[in-house]
Amino acid sequence: MDEKGASLLPRPIGPARSRERSLWALLVHISVFCVVLKISFDVALSPFRAHDTPETLSQCVQVEPLFPSQNPALSEMDHYITSPAFVNDTVARMVGAVQIPTPTYDDLGPIGEDERWDVMFEFAAYLEKTFPLISSTLKLEKVNTHGLLYTWEGSDESLLPNVLMAHQDVVPVAESTIDQWTHPPFSGYFDGRFIWGRGSSDCKNNLIGIMEAVELLIDAGFTPKRTLILSFGFDEEISGAAGAGHLARELVSRYGKDGAAVIVDEGAGTVTTWGTTFAQPAVAEKGYIDVEIILRMPGGHSSIPPAHNGIGVMSELITLIEANPYEPHLHSENPFLSLLQCASAHAPKFPSKLKKLLPSHNGETCSKKDKLALEAAKLGDEVKYLFTTSLAPDVISGGVKSNALPERTRVLVNHRINVGDSSADVKAKITKLADQIADKYNLTVHAFNDEPETPRSITLNAKTLEPAPVTPTSVDGVTPYSVLSGTTRAIYGEEIIVAPGIMTGNTDTKEYWDLTTHIFRYVPGWDPEVEGLGGIHTVDEKLSVNAHIKGVQWYSAWIRNVDEADLS
Repeated sequence: MDEKGASLLPRPIGPARSRERSLWALLVHISVFCVVLKISFDVALSPFRAHDTPETLSQCVQVEPLFPSQNPALSEMDHYITSPAFVNDTVARMVGAVQIPTPTYDDLGPIGEDERWDVMFEFAAYLEKTFPLISSTLKLEKVNTHGLLYTWEGSDESLLPNVLMAHQDVVPVAESTIDQWTHPPFSGYFDGRFIWGRGSSDCKNNLIGIMEAVELLIDAGFTPKRTLILSFGFDEEISGAAGAGHLARELVSRYGKDGAAVIVDEGAGTVTTWGTTFAQPAVAEKGYIDVEIILRMPGGHSSIPPAHNGIGVMSELITLIEANPYEPHLHSENPFLSLLQCASAHAPKFPSKLKKLLPSHNGETCSKKDKLALEAAKLGDEVKYLFTTSLAPDVISGGVKSNALPERTRVLVNHRINVGDSSADVKAKITKLADQIADKYNLTVHAFNDEPETPRSITLNAKTLEPAPVTPTSVDGVTPYSVLSGTTRAIYGEEIIVAPGIMTGNTDTKEYWDLTTHIFRYVPGWDPEVEGLGGIHTVDEKLSVNAHIKGVQWYSAWIRNVDEADLS
């Protein structure tokens, strides 16, 4: 700013030749000074006021708060949700849910054979007992034994159903960490503000919040026009194939492709940054590819080793892979680009460099470095990997004995694929790197072609999930996104900015892509005094009761707003 201002300052004026000339020079001097002063102030204040120009605001239109229709019973229900009586009751129900340990493990055997699945029976029985109106009003089907599929039939069969999702299972608690917990991990301890325990934030809070809202609506005499479906998986933490995989297939077979109006599942939440609070329903998920690399080299006695054995060569390949990370790139369909546009329009502390780069960004250009993405990546790895394919060698094995050279070495490299890229990009890159090592050590490469392993070879295999289809975020007319945005702003106020979010991991929704194009991964409960993810997947997981109450309010309003919306 200073350099630009200095370049516009007038040069000193020489001796006056006449009174008229001096007066004219003075007027010119004053005029130029005023121009310079205005430009200087514009530059200085641009981060604080340029965000609300019509052009920038049009890139992130905010809908008006959307309140559902009321009658005396529903108004009384809404008031009750915020009462101490309801707080006490819902805390007790949440505590009871947390106190039933429902962990799932990577090595679980088949349902019906591995007894570790049986705790799901206890949890289902708890829900049946705890929410009696749901049990007597909604139809419950058990899908693949433990999948819970509740259906509240609407009066208008022409309306596509509204689907709410959550999962019953939680991640295990490592025995070695139990003494690190402030309160025992399955105690459900309530300290007056937080409920402590595994699953309290991931995601029994969503499941119980949904059940609370539906139970209250039934009690208030609400009857839906649009069918409401509650779909609760039981193995999300170990991929969801047995739970969500079967539930989704059941729903698609029943309602057809694109047979639901909208889905809301667990996901992103609400954060405050750049001086503004953003609710970020995730409308996309990165893809996933595990690349298995198997290196075969001659064995022999370790007392007569070659210059490089299998482990050494594999180490060289891993080093090469890590030395060639993926470039940050913001493709036009990546919702983080929309978030940047929203922040530019509404956040007073949005970085000036990002604001400058936004207008000229071209997400379709892949041949040049993406200046906007590179600048945004400086905000930290948590941000960078929202628009960058990640790679991480996570599992390695090789060798069987201390005096025997390894004949087979294996490594698993996990990638999370950027929205706008594909698994083919990852396969092509890692094949190219494997070829370099193969040429150096006279090895054959079998790249993703199901060929059997051979001596002196590098074999590449993959388990793949492409990036999720991106949910539409138009707010022109009545759309699922506009209803979600309006509901959120009705609960939290107009100071909340709703902007599209993205998930770096995958939820159970990956099984539901055929059911609807409108999938939102969103945790609606938010406590402005609590930052972070509530300790999910780690020690001291806990739930803010204030956030939980807001979540119940949101689900109640959402169900009614979607019921009233003209979404076909």
